[in-house]
Amino acid sequence: MKPNPSLASSLRSLPPAAWILFAGTFLNKFGSFVQPFLTLYMTHLGYSLTQAGFALGAYGVGNVCASLIGGHLADHLGRRRTIVLSMFCGAATMLLLYQAQTLGAFLGLSALAGLANEFYRPASSALLADLVTPENRVTAYSTYRMAINAGFAFGPATAGFLSGHGFKWLFIGDAATSVLFGAVALFALPEVLHPAEDRIGWAEAARTLCRDRRLHRVLLGALGIGLIFIQMSTTFSVAAKSAGFSSRTYGLLLSVNGAMIVFLELPLTRVTKNFSPMTVVASGFLVVGLGFGLMALAGAVWQYAACIALFTVGEMAAMPVASAYVAGLSPVRLRGRYMGSYGLTWTVAQIVGPTLGLALFGFNPAVFWLGFAALGLASAAVAFEGRQPAVKQLAAA
Repeated sequence: MKPNPSLASSLRSLPPAAWILFAGTFLNKFGSFVQPFLTLYMTHLGYSLTQAGFALGAYGVGNVCASLIGGHLADHLGRRRTIVLSMFCGAATMLLLYQAQTLGAFLGLSALAGLANEFYRPASSALLADLVTPENRVTAYSTYRMAINAGFAFGPATAGFLSGHGFKWLFIGDAATSVLFGAVALFALPEVLHPAEDRIGWAEAARTLCRDRRLHRVLLGALGIGLIFIQMSTTFSVAAKSAGFSSRTYGLLLSVNGAMIVFLELPLTRVTKNFSPMTVVASGFLVVGLGFGLMALAGAVWQYAACIALFTVGEMAAMPVASAYVAGLSPVRLRGRYMGSYGLTWTVAQIVGPTLGLALFGFNPAVFWLGFAALGLASAAVAFEGRQPAVKQLAAA
């Protein structure tokens, strides 16, 4: 049996273009200043919380369209061109959004911003699969996730500093980081575009996607887990307050998740790549549901922290492997749309999850915790495929 390479060796084997993509993704997510502060900006202008909520909802609708359009463009326009177009269009919409004066303008431009800023993601995921050998995809997608999480971790603090000097700097900073990533992508990333005769239209692509039962298992499982994930940044804040915790304590509890992902997820990939992909994904989903459900019994801060740590172990195990598995399932000509369909499940969860979670918690907290725990178990059952070859064995086949 071929020895399992060290983590350092796996990282060194990633091509330079992959590292450029990681750096650009970090920069883009670090500079996502406007969305987290959009509510504050609109209420500062005199709009109500409800109206600001509509604008955020419009941004989510744009995200849904981005997954579909971005996947199509990645396959037809090319990975690099799609990333560049998304970044430059995103920068333009952010500057236009700052000029919005009416609620209609805010709604329309928020939807456009949600589309423009996010339709690069299927192309980035597809390009990563194109660049990296199958046996290194789990490591590559884990590094990609770390870049996204690191950007989100450091960006809001910078955004808070900029907002203290005027909200316009949020929009300018967001646009500037998008332009910078777009320029880096234009000059430093390779283009992957197949001949015109090999490109597949939406009708044939839809038929292929609809026939792929293995893809359906991943998407259904990911949708269920996505609905759980979104509770941590929405309903969990209400649960923490009802448990008597301060906002500072809530923030510290969430930081357990982020810190574990940054420091532990990459080393964990050395273990997970030795097992069959969907066994790892299903096991991770199971642990996510278990960690979430155990919070129904938690009382002290350390107990919540322990539950979040368990939850995060499941996330770290499942998510890089799930992305690599979808990339491996996809025909090269449809890779953008496969990755777009996978991203769509998370976008739908972001739209549906907050309302569903708050409604269940308002009805009965125990129903909320246990209901989503059961959803985690159901997601694991849907994803499980029985014994299959390990990731590195599949790559060598």
